[in-house]
Formats: sequence, C-alpha cells, structure tokens
Amino acid sequence: MSVAGTSTGPERPDALGAPASVCAAGGLDPDQLPDGLVVADERGRVVGFNAAAERITAVPAADALGQPLEKALPLEDLEGRRWWQLTDPYGGLSTRTRQPERNLLLPGGREVLVTARYVRAEPLGPVQRLVVCLRDTEARRRTERSHAELIATVAHELRSPLTSVKGFTATLLAKWERFTDDQKRLMLETVDADADRVTRLIAELLDISRIDSGRLEVRRQPVDIGAAVSRHIQAYVAAGQPAERFLLRIEQPLPDLWADPDKIDQVLSNLLENAVRHGAGTVTIDVTPTASPREGEDTGTSVTVSDEGPGIPEESMNRVFTRFWRGSKRGGTGLGLYIVKGIVEAHGGTITVGRARGGGAEFRFTLPVSAPAYLA
Repeated sequence: MSVAGTSTGPERPDALGAPASVCAAGGLDPDQLPDGLVVADERGRVVGFNAAAERITAVPAADALGQPLEKALPLEDLEGRRWWQLTDPYGGLSTRTRQPERNLLLPGGREVLVTARYVRAEPLGPVQRLVVCLRDTEARRRTERSHAELIATVAHELRSPLTSVKGFTATLLAKWERFTDDQKRLMLETVDADADRVTRLIAELLDISRIDSGRLEVRRQPVDIGAAVSRHIQAYVAAGQPAERFLLRIEQPLPDLWADPDKIDQVLSNLLENAVRHGAGTVTIDVTPTASPREGEDTGTSVTVSDEGPGIPEESMNRVFTRFWRGSKRGGTGLGLYIVKGIVEAHGGTITVGRARGGGAEFRFTLPVSAPAYLA
C-alpha cells in the first residue's frame, strides 16, 4: 500500500487500527487484503490507499494520497447527501469509535459497502486516524438476485398444484352428489398427486437452504448401491417404461459403501429421471469400484448414468449444476442437479457431466467408502 509520510501523529494504522510496525511484524501487506482500505490522518488527508480501494473506486492511489478524504473518496448516501459532511468524523461525537456498515454511493452511482474505525490516542480524544473499509456489493447483489429467483421459481411451481387442489376440492364439496364414484376417485387421485408435488418442492427448498448454509446432514449406513439402482429401475418399469430401455452393469467386487441411503436414493432418482425424461434410447447405469476422491482412502464407488439422447451442449456443461438450469423445456424447477451436487459433495464425493459414447448425456458421481474407524 502506498503511504504518504506525515511528520506528526502515531504510526499508520492497519484495517484494525494497529500500528504499521505491527503489520510489518506480522507480514501483512494491505494490498493483499480483499477489501478496499483507505486511511486518513488527523487532518483528514489520505495517507493510505490499497490496491482493492483502487479497483473498487477506479481512482489511482497516486491521485488519492495526500488529498482530503472527502475529495479522494466523495461518498454520498442513498438520498444524495454528501456523506463526510453528514457524518463529520473529525468534529462529531468524541465517544464514537466506529461506523457500522452501510450502503453508500461513489461518483457515477456505483454502490459500495462502507465501514469506518475512528482511532484515538486516548478515550474521548481527537481522531488521530480514520480507517475506512470498502467492499464491492456485486457478490451480495448476486446472492440477493439468486434468492429472489428461487422464491419466484418456487412460488410459480407451487401455484399450479395448489390451484388444482383448491379447484378439485371445492368442486367435490359443492357438487359431491353429482359425481360418480369413478369421477370422484379420479379427482382425488389428482389431488393426491398434486399434494405430492407440493411436498417435493418444499423438500427441495429445504435441501437448498441446508446446502447453502453448510448444514446438510449425512447419516451414514451400509448402502447396497446396486440394489438401490435396481429398485429405481423396477419403479420405472412398473410405471410403464419398457424394461429393455434400462441396462444395469455392476462390476464386482464393490467395496462396502457407507452413505446416507435416503440421500443417495435422491441422487439416483434425479439422475435417472433426467435420463428418462430428457434423454432417449437406452439408459445405461454402470456401477464400478474406483479410486476414492477422498485423500487417505484407497477405494470408492462410481456410478455412471448415460443415455442416447441429444446430450448437453458443450457451452452449457459448466452451468449444469447451477440453480435453475434446465436442459429442455419439459418443465421442472431446475433445482434437482444443484441439489444432487450438494448431496454428493456432502458425502465427500465428486460429480461430473460429459458426453456419452452414444452421444447423450453422461453423469458420473464417485463416493468414498467412508467406512467407520472401527471397521478400518
């Protein structure tokens, strides 16, 4: 960080108000800080302006150093008032030690998050240094947009089944005697299916919340991954899919796998549903032993699900596991693969997407065996 020397006052503070000698002893280079750091002396002149501050404000350090703070960093509040005149850091209350984070505007209307620390040589004494921290709001804005999109998507997906449930129940209550038993059964079956859809959406929303906050719990038990895949295939066949559409290949011997059976079922369900709904031809599932993705373990289990459909465009592959990605216009929330990736990574595993030999999509996830210590 460039510093203009001053002849009076204590040594230059770092972001926490510590003297520069402490920074040097700890090897701290302000230019390595991820946030912008601006330091003004007891006269309100800028004596420190790190690289992140240059990036955020688009003002070169050479132009800022030695300038009055209100000129080098002309901030305004959201109502257009000049911030340094409004807050008066050098002539305000002598009990102030900090400025809580708030949104302010740079020239041109760019929004930044600003915090400040008032460094005094003694309690209630004059301000010797003003340390200002700047943070770009773009990451926060992306998060807020993502949350808004999530709410809008879930609200849209919930509206359809709830409208159906409300319509059928209201009709049945008002005109029960007019319908035959077969008609009543059909409407109640529709209500039941829509209620299941609402339940799935709520479960997805809870899963995303846990994944984003790092609170997704994994309850490990012995899992027969081959049997789990077989159950899903049998369910599709029972629902009307031809048995010859599925090809399951299991390479023996497989290592004993310890994982959360419910969550692994959720992963298999999503990947197979994608292959059946969005792919074409034979859906091939390969279960093989492989090297563990976790350091310190020798073996793991790999499951590959591939189809013979059109596949995923090359330019879209890096977005497959993001929120709201949809491979086609056949409905869905676009949250399934995001949740799948979160579940696999919560197990310490990895998941990839590519192009299958038959031209379709190929998803491959690998899990460490994660055997308990007492079995090692």
